[in-house]
Amino acid sequence: MEITPLEMTPVKMSAHSHIGETPPKEPVKSFRKFMVDALKKTNELELESERMNAALATGRIEDVSQVVVAAQKAEIALQLTLQLRNRATAAYQEIMRMQV
Repeated sequence: MEITPLEMTPVKMSAHSHIGETPPKEPVKSFRKFMVDALKKTNELELESERMNAALATGRIEDVSQVVVAAQKAEIALQLTLQLRNRATAAYQEIMRMQV
């Protein structure tokens, strides 16, 4: 009877050498670009919520849950935006209080 040793890793490992090759880099998004995109998305959610509220008022939407979900998405996005603004303002004020 032959006993085979246990393999420590059941998956065979293999790697390809890419020496000298540089992997393609994704462009790094600046903080400004990130904030502009976030504000645009927040505005889109607010406009969508207003549009759905108007559609509900005119009777074009029968499912109220869609309107509630849209309103909650807009509210959460607005709260996040306000918190980011507050944190950025607090960080700026803290930097300005530093003694050089």
